Amino acid sequence: MVFRRIVVLLMGCLGCDQPTEPSDNLQESKTVIDESAIGTTTCRVRLSDGRFLAYRERGVPKNKCKYRIIIVHGFGSSKEMSFMASDELLDVMEIYLLIYDRAGYGESDPNPKRSVKSEASDIEELADQLQLGSKYYVIGVSLGCYPAWSCIKCIPQKLAGVALVVPFVNYKWRSLPDDLTNDDYRKQLCLFVMWLTRYTPGLLHWWLTQKLFPSATALEGNPTFFCEKDLDVLKNTPGYQLFTQDGLRKRRVFDSLRRDFIVAFSKWDFDPLELSNPYLENESSVHIWQGYEDKVVPVQLQRYVAQSLPWIRYHEVPDGGHLLVYDTVVCEAILKSLLLGEDPPLYRPKLE
Repeated sequence: MVFRRIVVLLMGCLGCDQPTEPSDNLQESKTVIDESAIGTTTCRVRLSDGRFLAYRERGVPKNKCKYRIIIVHGFGSSKEMSFMASDELLDVMEIYLLIYDRAGYGESDPNPKRSVKSEASDIEELADQLQLGSKYYVIGVSLGCYPAWSCIKCIPQKLAGVALVVPFVNYKWRSLPDDLTNDDYRKQLCLFVMWLTRYTPGLLHWWLTQKLFPSATALEGNPTFFCEKDLDVLKNTPGYQLFTQDGLRKRRVFDSLRRDFIVAFSKWDFDPLELSNPYLENESSVHIWQGYEDKVVPVQLQRYVAQSLPWIRYHEVPDGGHLLVYDTVVCEAILKSLLLGEDPPLYRPKLE
């Protein structure tokens, strides 16, 4: 039972929203539906390798908008994730949001060749097929930030701006100093779960879905990985679950989560902390948003990332945890900062 809780806690804390169960009766289409159907119909596009990606749209129709933003969900989440910016703000600022199911999530096909680079390729091809223009914005959330890092590395010329919201940190980035991570219990848990995920997937799948040893959800009321504000979200959001036993029982769902976790925490072909500024003319901007009370990604670690990349604009929410996308005020501040360049004093870090 303790083993199971450790695994679920570590994997679960990397998600930010409840997942969508795959549909068995999808209508596959290569074309975009009528703009008037935004928000009411599931749409999918076929990629060059034959896979389908599902997406939904919010805000102003893309043929009438001023800003086009792709939102990348985190671990165990889907295109149904919450991003609590109000419809009124989206209308006033003329914002179009595209939220898609990453490979293997929700109603998108799995990618057995998933890699850090393939995540950027999926975003680029999705944007091209939906005709988002020569440049667009990307917002990554939690584990969904590794596709955003990949975009900065692989397709910086396509990005009008990027916001990394509570981005996870890969302990295998070679630039991370040992003295900053050696005493971080999250690192040891990550290594342990990575070993299980990579070498004993069958055992892990059985243990997460068996009912011989029932236990309450590991997330409910647990302060280990969630601050007080996060726990309020968990308590007050109806039906909030990162993933369920029934969902994990589907091997397709489990395998997709497993691949995503392995790619995210394996060694990458680049170190984000060594990236040079791709926007020397300030033609685009990159932002990090971190909660000071975040127990998933410690603020000290995120501050080190920001200090290593001085060209990134760092924002810190004083009482925020890991579930920032459930805070309407913060979500709207993220949009105004990304699109208008606002820098609210409230979110400037108070460095000791």
